[in-house]
Order: sequence, then structure tokens, then C-alpha cells
Amino acid sequence: MIKRFRRYLLTASLVSMAASAQAADKIRWLNDWLPAGDKAIIYLAVEKGLFAAEDIDVEIMSGRGSSDVVTKLATGAADMGTGGLSALLQAKAGATVPVTAVLSVYTKQPDAVFVSADSGIETLDDLKGKNLATATFSASNVTWPLVLEANGMSPNDVRVTKVDPGAMGPMMSTGRVDGTINWITKLPAFNALMEQAGKEIRVLPWSDYGFDGYGLSVFASDRLIKEKPELVRKVLAIYRQAQKMAIEDPQQAGAALKAKVAEVDAEVVAEEFSASIPLMQNEISERDGAGVFNPILLATTWKWVAKAQDLPEDTLNPADAVSADFISK
Repeated sequence: MIKRFRRYLLTASLVSMAASAQAADKIRWLNDWLPAGDKAIIYLAVEKGLFAAEDIDVEIMSGRGSSDVVTKLATGAADMGTGGLSALLQAKAGATVPVTAVLSVYTKQPDAVFVSADSGIETLDDLKGKNLATATFSASNVTWPLVLEANGMSPNDVRVTKVDPGAMGPMMSTGRVDGTINWITKLPAFNALMEQAGKEIRVLPWSDYGFDGYGLSVFASDRLIKEKPELVRKVLAIYRQAQKMAIEDPQQAGAALKAKVAEVDAEVVAEEFSASIPLMQNEISERDGAGVFNPILLATTWKWVAKAQDLPEDTLNPADAVSADFISK
């Protein structure tokens, strides 16, 4: 009788443990690109046990661009993830896309021009007659002519050569081009190449020349928002906690990503993340609050997208693409 009772208790305990394991929430998280410094926050949250403490299981996946993230969230292949807000606005223009931006990460656009500090190029206007290298499929290529026009220049004033991303740094360091079009987060890798050539980099951020708007954001599928709004809220609270931890100590962000992805260089990851901090912490985030979508800046973001895609501005109300329901200032 006692043995049967013990077996009963053991069975009940195992059933309870199994039920508890099954009860854990799961999030399929999709980054917009391969593991690098600008993707470190989610890895840090996992490595530090922030999700485990809330009984949330996270699967981290890598997408192939922001549009890929939007598509996979919309089709149910992922639940939440990061991507450029412009990709979501473009997708929602004139179409029903069940994806919503729930947190702004970059309150400034990351696009920039890198030039050698000794090139004599100090402003956008100094690029007239120069040759820049850009990645063949970079989203920046669509907006670049508009940035020039907004600053009284013609797209023909600057020659742009489309190349493989891996060729851009060597071309710049050896002087085969006058500069490159990049995201600021790529600055550490280019700095390393330029230092080998005994040179330094000067950065011309597009945000200094009127290219205002939101960049990297956190997206969630509308299905998840409808079915598990509290889970979305928890995930965002954890993400923001890890973001703060990473900003305070980029080295631990690099170590966390290295722990999950062995082939990355933790130091490079930390440097890349450090380069992204001004995109997250700046006068805009101070004014509006971290993670917030300000209606005016949101409208400006959409105006740039609409112009780049040759879309009427009334094709979309950008406020319909975001939600402020899941974060607090």
C-alpha cells in the first residue's frame, strides 16, 4: 500500500513537472540579420536568465532583412523580432499586414557616409565629384538620392559604386573609393581596416542632414498581440531591461552573444553595440521617453518612406502601424 502511494506521488510529481514545462510561454524571435553587435540585446536577455525568470522560452532566429521579418511575422513563422520601421510602413501601405511595431529601438536613423579623416571631406556638400562604395542590396541606396536632394544636391553629384559588402572596407582603406555608405554600427570593422592603413574615419551621419525618423524597432505579430497581450508586455519589459544592461556594459553584451554564437568576436560585438548607443540614447529618447513612437517623428519617418517608394502619403496613416499599449515611459 505504501509502495503504491509512493508510486502515485512520484507519478503525480512527474505529471505536474511536465504540465509546468508545457505551461511555459514560448517566443520565436526573429532578428533582421545575422548575429552582430546591434542584435546583442536579445542574446543578453537570454544569457542572463531574464526570460527564464518569467518562464518564457525564447528561440532566436536570423532573418534576411527587415522585409523578411515582416513577412515571417505576418505568416506565423515567427512571433516577435526586430527590423527597420520603414520596411513595416512600406509593407502596410495599401495592404493588410498583421504586424505591429511595439517598441522603438533606434530613434535616429543609422545610415551614414564614412570617409577618411584626411580626405578634406567634412560635409555632405564636399562629396560632390567623389565616388562612394555601397553594398549592392543596401536599403540605404533607395534613400540616398533623396538625402542629396533635400540638401540641394543632385544624385548625379556623387558617383556611387555598388559592390559586395566585404569589398567596401578594403576599397576605402586603399583609396579606390573616397568613402562608403554604411550603418554607423559597422564603424568598428571599418576603423580596424583604416587603422591598418594608418588612417582614421570621419563619419557623416545622415541624421545631421535632415534624414530624421525611426530605425530599428521591435515588431510583434497581431496574432500574438490579440491572443497573449500580457506576454508581449513581459517580453518588451525584459528587452528594455537587457538594453539598459547592455548600454551600461557593452562588454557583457558581447560576451552574451559569444556564449550563444561561438564564431563571433566578443570584442567586435561590444564595439558594434557601443557604436549603436547614440542611436538609442539621444535628445529624442530623452524628450519622448525610451521606446516611444512620437506621432510627429513617426509621420516624418513615413514621409521619407513614401517619397522613396513613390507612394502618396495618404496611402497610410503611420499611426496604424504602431502601438503604444505595451510600454510605459
